[in-house]
Amino acid sequence: MVSPTPPSAHVQGNCVAQPRLPRAVRMVSLRAGQSDSIRQRPGETIFLKGGEQVKPFPPHPDLQPLTPTCNPPCLAAAMPPGVSPGPEGPSAPAPSGRAGRRAPPPPRRSPGLPEAKRRGRARRLHQEVAELQDGLQHLDLAAEKPVPSGTGLAYDKELTSFHCLWDKSFPECPARLTSIWTKLVEDGLVERCVPVQARLATEEEILLVHSPQFLALMASTADMEEGKLRALSDTYDSVYLHPNSYHCARLAAGTVLAVVDKVLSGELRNGLALIRVLIVDWDVHHGQGTQFIFEDDPSVLYFSVHRYDNGAFWPHLPDSDSSAVGRGQGCGFTINLPWNQPGMTDADYISAFLQLLLPVAFEFQPQLVLVAAGFDAAIGDPKGQMLVSPACFAHLTHMLLALAGGKVVLALEGGYNLHSLTEGVSAALGSLLGDPCPPLAGPAAPCPSALQSISKALGIHAQFWPSLQHVEVSALSTEDEGVEEALGETGGVPSPVELPCPEALPSLEAPPPRRPPACTGLVYDERMTQHYNMWDSQHPERPQRVTRALSRLQELGLERRCLRLPPRLATEPELLLCHSPEYVARLRATVGLRPRELHRAGSRYNSVYMCGESFEAACLAAGCVLSAVDAVLAGQVQNAVAVVRPPGHHAEPDAACGFCLFNSVALAARYAQQVAGRPLRVLILDWDIHHGNGIQHIFEEDPSVLYISLHRYDAGAFFPGGPAGGAGQVGRGQGRGYTLNVPWEEPRAGDLEYLPALLRLCLPVAYQFRPELVLVAAGFDAAQGDPLGGCLVTPQGYGTMAWLLATLACGRLILALEGGYNLAATAESLATCVRALLGDPPLAPPPVLALPLSPHPQPSALHALSLASAVHRTYWACLRLHVPSMDCDASEDRSPAPQEALPPDDLSSLGSLSLEDRSQEGMGSPDSVPVGWTRRKMKTEPELEGVGINPEGEEGPPEGAGLAAPDLPEDALYAVTPLSWCPHLSSVAPVPPAGLDILAPCQKCGCQGENWVCLTCYQVLCSRYVAGHMVAHGDASGHPMVLSFADLSAWCYDCEAYIHHPTLLPAKILAHRLKFGNELPALL
Repeated sequence: MVSPTPPSAHVQGNCVAQPRLPRAVRMVSLRAGQSDSIRQRPGETIFLKGGEQVKPFPPHPDLQPLTPTCNPPCLAAAMPPGVSPGPEGPSAPAPSGRAGRRAPPPPRRSPGLPEAKRRGRARRLHQEVAELQDGLQHLDLAAEKPVPSGTGLAYDKELTSFHCLWDKSFPECPARLTSIWTKLVEDGLVERCVPVQARLATEEEILLVHSPQFLALMASTADMEEGKLRALSDTYDSVYLHPNSYHCARLAAGTVLAVVDKVLSGELRNGLALIRVLIVDWDVHHGQGTQFIFEDDPSVLYFSVHRYDNGAFWPHLPDSDSSAVGRGQGCGFTINLPWNQPGMTDADYISAFLQLLLPVAFEFQPQLVLVAAGFDAAIGDPKGQMLVSPACFAHLTHMLLALAGGKVVLALEGGYNLHSLTEGVSAALGSLLGDPCPPLAGPAAPCPSALQSISKALGIHAQFWPSLQHVEVSALSTEDEGVEEALGETGGVPSPVELPCPEALPSLEAPPPRRPPACTGLVYDERMTQHYNMWDSQHPERPQRVTRALSRLQELGLERRCLRLPPRLATEPELLLCHSPEYVARLRATVGLRPRELHRAGSRYNSVYMCGESFEAACLAAGCVLSAVDAVLAGQVQNAVAVVRPPGHHAEPDAACGFCLFNSVALAARYAQQVAGRPLRVLILDWDIHHGNGIQHIFEEDPSVLYISLHRYDAGAFFPGGPAGGAGQVGRGQGRGYTLNVPWEEPRAGDLEYLPALLRLCLPVAYQFRPELVLVAAGFDAAQGDPLGGCLVTPQGYGTMAWLLATLACGRLILALEGGYNLAATAESLATCVRALLGDPPLAPPPVLALPLSPHPQPSALHALSLASAVHRTYWACLRLHVPSMDCDASEDRSPAPQEALPPDDLSSLGSLSLEDRSQEGMGSPDSVPVGWTRRKMKTEPELEGVGINPEGEEGPPEGAGLAAPDLPEDALYAVTPLSWCPHLSSVAPVPPAGLDILAPCQKCGCQGENWVCLTCYQVLCSRYVAGHMVAHGDASGHPMVLSFADLSAWCYDCEAYIHHPTLLPAKILAHRLKFGNELPALL
C-alpha cells in the first residue's frame, strides 16, 4: 500500500526522517522490490522512502521482539536529533539539561551472573528453530503432501482352479482361499480395502530366482496326464501337480508382485498379497528355498521362526537351525529361530519378535517388508501343532508396520485348519487397515524352551548386530542401592518369584475390536498458559511449550483429524486420590496471594514457582488427562493425547517438585480404576528424561500398576537425584517387581538406546503384565536439542515408541505431556506421536550414519539394560534369557557387509567393552559437566566463583552470585564459572585440515569412554577418571590446553581452571557440529 510521506517528515540522504518517532515506528530506505526482505518487529510500523507503509503484524505468542545486533546505516541517518541508535532500534529522545544539549548517559553497570544467564536464554529462544534445523530437515510432515493410504487386497478365483487329482484330502486345497474370502466379506474387511488386479508373473520375473530348466519343466505340466503328473510330483517333497498348477503359480507370483509395485510406487501404504528388503517368514515350516536364494545377499534380511524339533520336523535340514547365518557378504543376514517342541503360544512368538527380530530390523532399516504369512502355527492346525491365537498375527503385523514407513506386504503361505486360517488372515488384515490389536490368549510368559531358542540365536547374532549386544550377569556392577538384594549376595539370579497371573481375558470367540469412528482424542485448554514464572520470563517451563505444540499440530492438519475432548478442572475428591488434603489445601491457598508470598510458597519446594493462577492451571492439567481417560474407557475414542502443563510426574503425595504441582498421570491411573470399579491393570511408561519420583512413590506398593521409567540417572546426580531412580528400586511389599527403572548413566542416549530398551525390556514385561490401559508420561526432554536433557532421541524415535505401545491394552493408550523444553523439538516429537496414534505408520528413521552419534549403542546403556533385566528376571519370566557368550575377534570384521544404512566399521568383542558401573566420581569427571545437570563436588578447588543451580535449570538466590564458594559438604552441588582468559591460550594450534573425530578412542588404551583432545597436537586421550592418559600427556609434553568431547568444556592444566575464550571457538564449534548435528548456540 502506498501512503503519503508522514507529516512534518523530511529527507536526510536516502531516508525519510521524522522529528519524533514513536517506539513502534522505524524509517528505512530500500531499493525497489526489497520491501519483502524487511525484518519487522511485532507491533511495529515501517515507512519506506516514497511513503510506502509496511503494515504492523501482531506479536507471535512464542517470540519476544527481535534484537538486531547492529544498526543499519540508513536507520542511523534517519534518526532525528536526540534519538540515538541502540540495540533495539531508535529510542526516545534523551532528556536534556540545557537547550540543544543532551545529558550524558547514565553509567552502565555490568550485569550479574543471573541477569547474564537470563539474557543468554532470551537470545537462545530466537535461535531454537535454527538450532534444530539440521536435525529435523529430513522430516517432512507437511499436511498438504499426500500420504500413501489404503490397504491393497489381491484375489483371483482362478487361484482355486487346481487341486490334488489323486488325494481329495490333501491339505493344500482350494477351500483355503474360498474360506478366507468368505470370512473377509463377513467381517466387512473387503469393502475397506483397495482391490489390486491380479496378473501373471512374466518369465523374466520368474527367472530372477529360478532356473530356465525348472521353468520349462513346470510349463510342460499343463499338457501332462494324471499319471505323469503324479510321477513327477513324487520326485519332489510334499508337492502335487495339476494341469493348472503352472498357470496358477504364475498368477500367484504375479499377484504378489502387483501388490509390491503399488506399495513401492506410493499408491498404497501396505498390502496383503535399489532397496533393502526384510523377509519375515512366520510359516511353521522353515522357508529353506527363500533362505538359499538370498543367503549371500546383504540387501535382503531373512528372518524365519519355525518348528524344528532339533531337525526332526520338516524339512529336516541343518540349515534350518540358528547356526545358519548366511554366506559370504550375506553373513549375518539370515536369522533362524527354531522351535524345538510343539505347543508354542502367543507369548513365545511375541518374545521372538521383541527380543530378536525387531532390534535387528530397526538397525537394518528396510525399505520394504515382505511377510511369508503362513498360518499353520495357529491353534488347531494339523501340520504345525502350535497354539498361536489369531489375535497374535494382528500384533505381529502391527509391529512390522513400524518398519519401512509402513510398506508391508503379506503373501499367504501355509495354513491348513480352515477356521484358524480364516480368523488369522482376518486379524492380520484388520491390523493392516488400522484396527486395534485384540487381546491375546494363553500363557502371559514365554516357555523355557522358547527362551532357550531365543537365547541361542541372540548369542549367535550379537556378533553381527550391535543392537543385540548384552552383558553377562556376573560382569554387572552392583553398587546401586537395592541391586545387591535383587541379584542375591553372589551377584547371580535368585530363585524366581512368580507374580500373580493376570485375570481372565476375553475368549478367542469374541469379535476383534474395530477402530472407533473418532480414533484419537485431543484435549487442551488455553487457561493453562496463565501459569507462568513472574520473576523469569525465560524459565524453561513456560506457556509457549503448549501453545507451540498445539500450533504445530494445527499446521500439519493433525488437530482436525482428532476429536477435541472437553477440558475440565479436576475436583478435590479426584485430587485426593493421590494427594493429601493438607497439600491440596496449601496449593489452593496460593490463589490471591501477593507476589512476595507466592515466591515464598514456591521456594518451600524443590524447583517450583507459583503465580496466582497456578492452582487453577494445575487442576486443569489433571482434569484434562482425566477427561481423556473418560473418553478412552467409554470407547468414544481409541486413544488420546493431553497437551497440558504444568507437568506432574515429580509431584509427591504431599509436595510439589521439579515444576510439578499435581501428579496428573498418577491421578489418571487411580481415576481409571475408580471408573472401572476394580483394580484395572494400568501400565505407566515414563519416557521423560527425569525420573518420575512422584509416580514411583505413589504406586510402589501397588501390584495393579506397573511403572516403567527410562531416564538419566548419572549415578544419582541427575535431577531429582538420590537412589530412587536406580535399577535396584523394584517396589515394596506386594508391589515388589512392579517398578522398573532403566537408568542412563551418561548423556547422549538416542534412538539406538531407547528402542532396544523398549523392545528388549519394557514391552516384554508389559506383554506379560497384560495392561488394560496404558498411560505415557510423555516428556520430550530427551529429544535432540533439549537444553536440560542432553540426549539425542529423534521425533521418529518417539513416534515409533508410541506406535509399538499401541499393541497393548487393545490400543487404549493416553499420552500426557510432561517435560520438553526446546519448543521446536517438543512440537515435532509430539506431532510424530499424534501421527502414530492416528494410525499413520512411523516415518522411516534417518540413516544411522547421518546421526550425530556412534552407530553402536553406548556401552553404559548396554550395562543399564542388562542390569535392569538381571534385576527383574527374578519377577518376570520373559526376561529369563541366558545368552551364551560368543567369542569374537575384535580385529576381525564380523559386522554385516557394508551398506548405506549399516556400520562399516569393525565390531569390538563383548569382552572388550568397558561396561563397569563407575562411581559417581567416574561418571563425569571434573573435566566434564554434561548439558542439563550439575555434577557432584569431586575435589576442593580454591576460590570457585559460582551460584547455586538446581538440576532443573533454575537459578538460586541472586545474592549468592560472584562470591567465593564456602566449604561444601561432600554431596553438595555447584556450578563453575570459567576464566575469560589465561596466559596459555597461545599454545592453542589451528584445527588440523582433517578436522576432529569426536568418536575417536584413546590413542593409548583404546577407551571409548570420556576422552579429551589436546588443542596443541590434537591427540585424543582419556580423562583422569578413566586411565589418566591426557594428564600424563600434558605433564610430558607441556601442552596445557585440552577440550572435552563429553561436554565441550576447555581446561588448562597449568591454570587448573576451565577457560572460555574466542581462541577456543573454532575447535568448539566444529566439535559441537559433529556431536549434535547443528551449530553452536550464541554465547553469552
